[in-house]
Amino acid sequence: MKSKLYFTAIMFLGMMGVSNAQAQNPECMTNLSIFSEHAKVKNYEAAYEPWKMVYETCPQLNNAIYVYGERILKDKVDKATGADKEKFANDLMGLYDNKLKHFSSKTSPGETMVDKALVMYDNKMADDAKMYSMLSEAFTKDEANFTNPKALYIYFSSLVDEHKAGRKDLQEVFDVYDAVTEKIETENEKLTGKIAKLLPKEEAGTLTSKEKSRLKSYNSYSEVYGKIAGSIDSKLGPLADCSNLIPLYEKSFEEKKGDVVWVKRAVGLMFNKECTDDPMFQKLFEAQLSLDPSADAYVYGGTLKMKNGDSSGALADFDKALSLETDNDKKSKIAYKVAVINKRKGSKSTARKYAQKAIDANPSNGRAYLLIANLYATSANDCGSSAFEKRAIYWKAADMARQAGRVDPSLGGSASQAANSYSAKAPTKEMIFSSGMAGKTVTFNCWVGGSVKVPSL
Repeated sequence: MKSKLYFTAIMFLGMMGVSNAQAQNPECMTNLSIFSEHAKVKNYEAAYEPWKMVYETCPQLNNAIYVYGERILKDKVDKATGADKEKFANDLMGLYDNKLKHFSSKTSPGETMVDKALVMYDNKMADDAKMYSMLSEAFTKDEANFTNPKALYIYFSSLVDEHKAGRKDLQEVFDVYDAVTEKIETENEKLTGKIAKLLPKEEAGTLTSKEKSRLKSYNSYSEVYGKIAGSIDSKLGPLADCSNLIPLYEKSFEEKKGDVVWVKRAVGLMFNKECTDDPMFQKLFEAQLSLDPSADAYVYGGTLKMKNGDSSGALADFDKALSLETDNDKKSKIAYKVAVINKRKGSKSTARKYAQKAIDANPSNGRAYLLIANLYATSANDCGSSAFEKRAIYWKAADMARQAGRVDPSLGGSASQAANSYSAKAPTKEMIFSSGMAGKTVTFNCWVGGSVKVPSL
């Protein structure tokens, strides 16, 4: 039996692609096979002792020690109470340190710090100050590998709580908010880019089983990032109201006006929170223009011209911004901002034009689809001569909202809510039956244009 287990362990080691001098220890090799087989079927209790022997005696033998060891120790933590729970939690944190020490190619400093912080958080072993300190260090030292959505939220949430307790200032809250939301956006863009490549194959029914699994994973992670982004905005809450932003930026302006990152983030946050009427917005915009006369600067310049009634000058600035930007993702974001500006001004047709430019530059820009859906839905009274025709526009709006969730699952919740709301306002089955419109086409003779096919009963 022992020789069979030894042979199994040798085969397992070869499949994992790791080999070293510790493979010469027959007892380690045998126990490696034993705990691996138990762990595979989630029999973590039986896996613990053979795993512990290998972990303590041959820590460099195989990465499986750390892959399965994490599951085994998490099971121990979950089932333990009192002092035992803390002991196993400390063992788990030690495991993360040793994985970085012995298998650094399989992890990173940032991942290790985040994993340890989450153990402490889940087991109530640290207060807000400790959590923020640990996660701030991880984010600062290894931002590229700080991708855990839960950790991103805790990082920001613990800071807000520290601010409310009077131990952190508001500027730090805004700095971390900007950094964390930018990180979430970056990670989600990677996911939606991968999703965009698979959607045509999904619609054609030609996805392989591996591609289906990948698409499911991408969609799931994107949805989580969307929920976390919403939670972070909720946590920020009224702290980012114009009444807080403006005096803070006024106070810091002279000291920070040469800091391009601070200036750009300040302008962006004031724009997003609709604080553009205040003179501080113009001061910040002018500072950005002198530091970095980029495409974004023309967007903000156009915003100011629009507010001053210079629509033609504003549109010229917007188009200049788009012509300057060569990166499609950035171009899409700029076009979306312009669409938002025009929507706020009530220029629906122009808003749709720029939202479509945003989609053309990046088909994964779900926010642009949602904006167009809203433009359609708020035009119902202007698009039709009968109640049926007016309500038919909601089908078109619902389709756009659903597309937003398809291309960007991080918007899944808001997209689904919007689509359901619009669908509920569309003609009912009774209206379709009594009007005799089933299967026919409704054409829109307003700014929306186009048509929709009425569902068949």
